[in-house]
Amino acid sequence: MKLPADQNEASQRKIILLLCCIAALRVFVFSAAFPFFGVVDEQAHFDLVTHYAQAAPPRTMPHITAEALPYIVWFNTPEYLWTPESQPHGHFAPPPWQLPAADAEIRLAPREKFWRETVINYEVAQPPLYYTLAGGWWRAGGWLGLSDGDRLLWLRLLNMALLAALVWLGGGAARKIFPENRFVQVAVPALIAFFPQSIFYAINNDVLSPPVFGAAFVLLVDFFGAEIPAPRAAAATGLALAAAFLTKISNLPLLALAGLFLALKMFRLWRGGKLRAATPALAIVAACAGLPMAAWLAWCKINFGDFTGTAQKIHFLNWTNQPIAAWFHHPIFSVPGFWYFLKGNLASFWFGEQMWHRQPLTAGGAELALVVLSLVTLAFVLITLLRPSPFFTVPQRTALWLGLACLAAALAFFALLSVKYDFQDCFYPSRAHPFFVSGRLMLGLLVPFLILFACGLDRLLAGCRERVKFLVLLALLAFLLASEITVAWPVFASEYNWFHL
Repeated sequence: MKLPADQNEASQRKIILLLCCIAALRVFVFSAAFPFFGVVDEQAHFDLVTHYAQAAPPRTMPHITAEALPYIVWFNTPEYLWTPESQPHGHFAPPPWQLPAADAEIRLAPREKFWRETVINYEVAQPPLYYTLAGGWWRAGGWLGLSDGDRLLWLRLLNMALLAALVWLGGGAARKIFPENRFVQVAVPALIAFFPQSIFYAINNDVLSPPVFGAAFVLLVDFFGAEIPAPRAAAATGLALAAAFLTKISNLPLLALAGLFLALKMFRLWRGGKLRAATPALAIVAACAGLPMAAWLAWCKINFGDFTGTAQKIHFLNWTNQPIAAWFHHPIFSVPGFWYFLKGNLASFWFGEQMWHRQPLTAGGAELALVVLSLVTLAFVLITLLRPSPFFTVPQRTALWLGLACLAAALAFFALLSVKYDFQDCFYPSRAHPFFVSGRLMLGLLVPFLILFACGLDRLLAGCRERVKFLVLLALLAFLLASEITVAWPVFASEYNWFHL
């Protein structure tokens, strides 16, 4: 029996609300389980948060701030980058809070000197949006009376709100683009809620990319489909694109693709004789997107010497540009090299790049299964789009083509960075493995990617009843959760995590 439309919508809203709660609970549990501070530059990002909390964005590459230093010295665990065998007596020393105050002070004195005098924060030119938001959240934790490890966890728990909002956004996007497909409408927010990406359990600006570019993606599809875009929609689209730019520099390929998408819309308006009528909306998009971007580019040029602020970081890491002729000798142009690049980016897109005892926290066969399933579902979507099939409506085809183009643009950007630089003695990327395989940097793609994934899964199961499709989805969600728990299980026993404070 089919439910009336209003009852069906109310039921789906309850499901999505439940998924928002599940996503928030996952963030809490795993954020508390992973000790401070992870290997994906969490110390540097935390330090930047304290800069912005003081309304003092850095203008150069500074040492660690006086506010961040005690937290980093006191709560930092050696378990990410060291093995028990490398430690005195073959095991990790107990955390400082388990020692008498005098003993803890003696043990931590060399570490404090190292962090205060030696460590440079090379992430200072990161765009400001996440740090402004997190800085306000950090100050709110202080107003609430939180201190020590509770306040650090509070900062990580900002990701609870971001991931819950992303689940809601994903559900709304799927419902808007696929109003007739109940499976896709449920699958997209469910996959977001159970997405096993470890970066959501750390202090890091990558976590803001999915909601801001996800919103931009939906608005772009609407903008493209409108006969004459409305000024309000144009302003929202421009501001969402600006927010994506001001969140993470790795969103640049997505924004470049968005620019081409808007140029195509302008061409279609011109060909239809409607460009003059749409000029106010186009001007609003350009102003709302361009002015904030230009302001940040100017800030970087004035304070860091180049428009993106990356030159100092590249110099600090000792990367050098390779001559163009050397690009084509890169192993990415071989079949094994390309597979390593593609598999590494898709696997780390799903699971992240966390390490434990100097070894990657990988899911092994689960990673390979998800990479293969991702490629299969993307292939099914592409084949359906290339055929003269009425299966997808025009707005749906627009959204799917845009999603595929964004994925291709992100991978092409990482391939360019892989061949462009000689990484010298850098730990990652390195001369031995000169590949950018950091899927977390593509997280802006999460909503469009999971829309593609859900549509591909729907096409893969096209001959099955809807109940079977949902059973497959439930099995996939259970697989994701079980894989994540298996991968992260060693960290739950750490004496350095929040559960042991």
